[in-house]
Amino acid sequence: MRLDKDVLIVGAGPAGLLLAGDLAEAGVDCTVIERRERESELTRAFAVHARTMEQLDARGIADELLSTGLRSPVLQFLRIDLSRLPSRYPHVLVTPQYNTERVLRARALAHGAEIREGCEVTGLRQDATGVEVEVRAADGAARTLRAAYAVGADGRNSKVRGFLGLPFPGRSAVRSMMLADVRLAEPPRKPAAMGAVGDAFALLVPFGDGWFRVIAWNRHHRMPDNAPVGLEEVREVARRALGGDFGMRDPRWLSRFHSDERQCPRYRVGRVFLVGDAAHVHSPAGGMGMNTALQDSANLGWKLAAVLRGRAPDALLDTYQAERYPVGRRVLRMSGALLRGVLTTPRALCGVRDLLARTVLRFPPLATRLARAISGIDIAYPAAAGAHPLTGRRAPDLPLTDGRRLYEALRARRFVLATPADSPLPASVTDGWAEEVEFVTPSGLTDKAVLVRPDAYIAWATSERRPRYRADEIRRALADWCGTGSVHSRRPSPR
Repeated sequence: MRLDKDVLIVGAGPAGLLLAGDLAEAGVDCTVIERRERESELTRAFAVHARTMEQLDARGIADELLSTGLRSPVLQFLRIDLSRLPSRYPHVLVTPQYNTERVLRARALAHGAEIREGCEVTGLRQDATGVEVEVRAADGAARTLRAAYAVGADGRNSKVRGFLGLPFPGRSAVRSMMLADVRLAEPPRKPAAMGAVGDAFALLVPFGDGWFRVIAWNRHHRMPDNAPVGLEEVREVARRALGGDFGMRDPRWLSRFHSDERQCPRYRVGRVFLVGDAAHVHSPAGGMGMNTALQDSANLGWKLAAVLRGRAPDALLDTYQAERYPVGRRVLRMSGALLRGVLTTPRALCGVRDLLARTVLRFPPLATRLARAISGIDIAYPAAAGAHPLTGRRAPDLPLTDGRRLYEALRARRFVLATPADSPLPASVTDGWAEEVEFVTPSGLTDKAVLVRPDAYIAWATSERRPRYRADEIRRALADWCGTGSVHSRRPSPR
């Protein structure tokens, strides 16, 4: 049957927009279906961590997002020092989610992705050759679109997940959290403030534009999500948890929500995938939710493009589940433990808790490990038995002899093969790979040849420096990961 699109993405949040941009840049014909009729001016997520910033850097849009927010070298929720992270981004960027969406939307549209707003998905079915998605527009007009693959990026209440009949096991971690965006008559001296006193919690974070985000929780007044929130209720919790309300006024948004800890057991069913909150939801502790969602899409995008272009077998798509499910599970457990440590400590023991936390964070190895875990810097994917120890790990942003950095080379959305300057590759290795691989040389001393995936993780590495052996190894690695060079023609889109 004729395909309308290569890929249909349901949901124009951060995960859906990043995926659309990656696919469109790779020449994949994709459409995003979004039920909202306009861009949101409200936000829940506001923290962009180092590993996500590196992913945006590899797409050439990190600097644009940096200009929209504040860089904090300390994660205030736990007072974790991020300044020593081995990254160009040794901080957490505090910026409203709508800024992240705007940057990602502009990139997706610039590369030719289509975004259909005011459209609701009302059905989904698939067969061996494609996926059919039923869509109803705001005016009631209905249409069925067919694509080679579909992706559910439609949040915690995902209709795509529901149409697949997948469970979403887990539990509610905390109920009746309050969110507010306010102005302050007397801003705190420190950039952010947090207090937890057993029966009350409050976090105050500046957006950098005069607005402040308040997250507040009152153990003794837990209401349903649809219960109205008054500014005085938020002020009262802030006074108990922070010692003052800093003159909160002029709220532009007041909301109540509950935080779940849930994970879908399957991220792929046939030709349909789940990313972000459609696949997993976590507590807000540590600000890891949106970051995990964006990195889901970074992992899936290049794989879909490779399969659709005939450069890789369909089996490559199974690695999305194998690589990202463990990450989602780890984030769920880590954020849940952090949240419970803050909210469930009895008032009488809060001082002991805070002293213990400060004591633990004084040990550099423990503090470094926690900073790397929350920032995403230490994420690594499974590697085959006998693979080099670097395989599956994050690629560092190496300086190159041509004056660029590795992550600048990755902006072409291709594999990058970095080899030592004193061991040049013969033409028999490099010929025919220009479409799929860029060959670079790191500056400085190195004895490793490293093949870096488009998502900035290491696909293959070797320390062997003898060219006659290494060339054979490299040819095999290129064939395994990138197809078969120029002799393998691009497959036209099946439409």
